[in-house]
Amino acid sequence: MAFVTRQFVRCVSSAAASASAKKIIVKHVTVIGGGLMGAGIAQVAAATGHTVVLVDQTEDILAKSRKGIEDSLRKVAKKKFAENPKAADEFVAKTLSGISTSTDAAAVVHSTDLVVEAIVENLKVKNELFQRLDKFAAEHTIFASNTSSLQITSIANATTRQDRFAGLHFFNPVPVMKLVEVIKTPMTSQKTFESLLDFAKALGKHPVSCKDTPGFIVNRLLVPYLLEAVRLYERGSTVRHARVLLALDLPGEGSGAVMQECPSPQVTRPRKTSMWP
Repeated sequence: MAFVTRQFVRCVSSAAASASAKKIIVKHVTVIGGGLMGAGIAQVAAATGHTVVLVDQTEDILAKSRKGIEDSLRKVAKKKFAENPKAADEFVAKTLSGISTSTDAAAVVHSTDLVVEAIVENLKVKNELFQRLDKFAAEHTIFASNTSSLQITSIANATTRQDRFAGLHFFNPVPVMKLVEVIKTPMTSQKTFESLLDFAKALGKHPVSCKDTPGFIVNRLLVPYLLEAVRLYERGSTVRHARVLLALDLPGEGSGAVMQECPSPQVTRPRKTSMWP
């Protein structure tokens, strides 16, 4: 009888462990920051069937963000449904219906599966934001930062959910660029990491795994790449020759000729009015 009891306990424990290790299926996303990157992330999430709340500091900023998303969606729809204007309008309307806005981040994170931060590249500001949201978000909620330059571990340490914290670095323009860097810190659980990989794939992106190192992958490669263009110019190469490097479609922040021709939400607002770009 004792043997049977031990076997039963093991089975129950194993089942419980398996259940707790199940990945989070992200359905509801909260994006903090209505600037270029945040609006782009909100757009692609809503366009792929996710419910999105876009958060920024004022209604005026959010109105401009929403207008930028709508303009971007119309450009996408015009190409995607070139022969069917009615389908294009339906696509835009359906995507926009999946995006709501708020100026109170703490009030909307209680039921979200994923919080993606896309605010100013300032460690103190990010830490204060996540420390506050950590008190209101649900236990299962994953936190992710879109930072391109700051250490994810340093941001995660401001919370009590280091195991549910990772980097999720998109590239500009978000609706077009396929690459997403998923940054795993030493404390990020495998469950969280795999959940974010699945989320990126659900957006139609190509996620790559990164360690929490300066520049991650792309920007770490991009800096010496751009420096070489400068050196070519200094050595007497013509501007045209030096610009060959800059014209390549590397997925760096602001690099590549692709940036000039791809649709993305463009949000213009005075930087002094908000700490969130």
